[in-house]
Amino acid sequence: MERETLPKSYEPGDVEKRWYSHWEDNGLFRAAATSDAPPYCIVIPPPNVTGTLHMGHALNNTLQDILCRFKRMRGYNVLWQPGTDHAGIATQNVVEKALAAEGKDRHSVGRDAFIDLVWEWRKKYGGLIINQLKRLGCCCDWSRERFTMDEGLSRAVREVFVQLYDEGLIYRGDYIINWCPRCHTALADLEVEHEELDSHLYYIRYPVEGRDGHIVVATTRPETMLGDTAVAVNPEDERYSRFSGLHVILPLLNKPIPIIFDTYVDKEFGTGALKITPAHDPNDFEIGRRFSLEQIKVIDENGRMNDLAGAYRGLDRFECRRKVLADLEAQGLLEKIEPYRHAVGHCYRCKTMIEPLLSKQWFVRVAPLAAEALEAVKQGETRIYPSNWEAVYEEWMTNIKDWCVSRQIWWGHRIPAWTCEECGEVQVAKEAPDSCKACGSTRLTQETDVLDTWFSSALWPFSTLGWPDQTPELKTFYPTAALVTGFDILFFWVARMMMMGIHFMGRVPFRDVYIHALVRDAEGKKMSKSKGNVIDPLVVMDQFGTDAFRFTLAALAAQGRDIKLSEERILGYRHFVNKIWNAARLVLMNLDDRPLPETPRDLTLADRWIFTRLGQVSEGMATAIDDYKFNEAAMLAYQFVWHEFCDWYLEMAKQGFYSDDPAVKESAQAAAQQVLAASLKLLHPFMPFVTEEIWQRLPGTRQSIMTAPFPKAGDYPEDAQAIREMDLLMGVITGIRNIRGEMNISPSKTVSVVIDLARAEDEELLRRDLKHVHTLARVDGITLGTGLDKPEASATAVFQQNQVHVLLRGLLDFEEEKKRISKAMQKLQKDMQTAERKLGNPGFLDKAPAEVVQEVREKLAAQQAEFEKLQQNLHFFEEIRS
Repeated sequence: MERETLPKSYEPGDVEKRWYSHWEDNGLFRAAATSDAPPYCIVIPPPNVTGTLHMGHALNNTLQDILCRFKRMRGYNVLWQPGTDHAGIATQNVVEKALAAEGKDRHSVGRDAFIDLVWEWRKKYGGLIINQLKRLGCCCDWSRERFTMDEGLSRAVREVFVQLYDEGLIYRGDYIINWCPRCHTALADLEVEHEELDSHLYYIRYPVEGRDGHIVVATTRPETMLGDTAVAVNPEDERYSRFSGLHVILPLLNKPIPIIFDTYVDKEFGTGALKITPAHDPNDFEIGRRFSLEQIKVIDENGRMNDLAGAYRGLDRFECRRKVLADLEAQGLLEKIEPYRHAVGHCYRCKTMIEPLLSKQWFVRVAPLAAEALEAVKQGETRIYPSNWEAVYEEWMTNIKDWCVSRQIWWGHRIPAWTCEECGEVQVAKEAPDSCKACGSTRLTQETDVLDTWFSSALWPFSTLGWPDQTPELKTFYPTAALVTGFDILFFWVARMMMMGIHFMGRVPFRDVYIHALVRDAEGKKMSKSKGNVIDPLVVMDQFGTDAFRFTLAALAAQGRDIKLSEERILGYRHFVNKIWNAARLVLMNLDDRPLPETPRDLTLADRWIFTRLGQVSEGMATAIDDYKFNEAAMLAYQFVWHEFCDWYLEMAKQGFYSDDPAVKESAQAAAQQVLAASLKLLHPFMPFVTEEIWQRLPGTRQSIMTAPFPKAGDYPEDAQAIREMDLLMGVITGIRNIRGEMNISPSKTVSVVIDLARAEDEELLRRDLKHVHTLARVDGITLGTGLDKPEASATAVFQQNQVHVLLRGLLDFEEEKKRISKAMQKLQKDMQTAERKLGNPGFLDKAPAEVVQEVREKLAAQQAEFEKLQQNLHFFEEIRS
């Protein structure tokens, strides 16, 4: 590209579109199936095809992009494997809503036609989030994009299902499942969201058969009593020992059911007596199996009472509850009702209260798989960052239950099982069998259920690389290097990928798992549409530019700590983008068409210092990124580029830019260009667009910055003496600048200073750099030495036992300064009194949100510190003799 002068301001919109197209069109995201370079692979957590970019996606994918761009610049053969998830329940719901708007439903159009409609929807809308990820700058290898329902992944799903079935790890059986009456499907335990609700405990009298008296049972769900098959008490509970071998009469249905004794029963809950409904409660189901109790299902898949509910048939489950309670009360069998708060399960998709139902489902026997996956983490084969999540992972994997993988919907991987209509034989196979292996009949019907969405997602790290074929990609990139994900799918997805990867590949699917935190609003509250505090990443990128947004997320991504995001923070990093742009303009405007030496000939103190710092910062950033400390890497880059490169180095380099000596000027140009180029490379993983735009304007650029090597310490000369000398110089200048600011000295005025050094050997160092003190601190007179007395009427700054005195007489009107300070103190006093009244008001402390109270406390502390500083300055001026 022909070098052009940078425009005065950076406008991200056109730049971002132009460079992303360039990267994609030139294949810069593509990975090599085989390469001599070390492999580095990340599989994207596949977003739902129904999804649009939200803050969770933005954070997750920004961090992945930083890793991939950094590793690519470090010489790795990088594959960021993209794709999307078919999201069975969510996608089916979307299409069903569209049908409902036309007065239709899936049953009226038929299964095959409905599936065709879903594929059409996916074709039309399913790529929306992919385009939004591109907007974010994600450098995925889009030529390898996969979909959990594509032909290759469908084949992998069948292969896994059949093998697990043949190994006895998949079975079909009656079990209590979490049923959503709205979505009409079973839900895994992890798909149930538990919400604390105010409810009631209902105390119901069960008359003892053949005797006077009754046993009182406490329950939260009286409607399920219609399916009771026993009443259980604890064998150690002496209150009920006399009832051994007896029965009670089930109220309303008037049939005898046994009194059984089981240690599961909690003697302290309710009355210590438990109604047993094996078809409607998972714990009751287990007790029922131990005692061979009948399983009576009285609620159907629509949440309505069925024929076995007797007079209550056809009622909605909650209508039935009200009718049952009224009838019990009328018969004198409702003893009392107490308020009770407990966790109630809801469908994670539609928020409907789930119904535990007895159902024939397909399950994965996960205990043996989980044991291997847990041991892999314990042995360090897979490391979880932050490490505190390992304990959570271990607890879940230790107490894991069999995984219900069948779903009663149409969109998804249909379970590869066929039932013979003649003899009932079930066959599981990769392809549809021609006939029954037991009786030879050709009348076979495939299972109508589909597999849980997470079943296919569990295969993602190896199915996307071509398994079950032994592809070059599988050989090169498995196990993958890292997985970046949110804590909310540690169990849904990460644990299941661990189990499947180890079982089918013999190795863990990833070496590292980085769990990032939540993105919250500025006050630390979870974002939600109902609260109106959602920040839309697409709007933010339009407003502030993608680079500023990405850098903000990275800068706030401290391990184990939620991100408090505000537009003010993003605006602050937008200013950083502008700072980089203006620094680049300064350097580029001071270059000419002459080729510059690769190594500057005569390095100044500033050159030696900045090159040493470059090496230190680059290695520090590399270590931080490798350790998933994104915020530390971002802050190292920010501190170096803004404060060291822009605020110090370029200010000192200007003297070389404007020198009349061609050799001095050329050396300054060469050094500044090198430092600018290195700074852009340090920033590129975080800010891909602005860095590419500037990089392409540098003389001699022949490639994308994406393929440029990330800086490392050995690339630059190291000079410890330059660090020490520069620290001394910056300390002097900063001290003078601070005094000027605190004493309200006009920037147009020059000052005289006395510099009292703690070490005599520093005097020679500083003398050769005094020109920078004159220029950068606006100083016209300098007295330098050791053991010097503090001059009269001077303000002092201290650093590293050195003292800098600024002479004030003649610069300031001391009386006017005292008036100015007194006025400022009076205003501060009023503000502090207001804050103190608030914090002393119990009503404010009790009613105001915690974050608001903390904000007032922090503001008061800052005001008190400012007041103390003003008080010191006032005392200082009062002590000066006029």
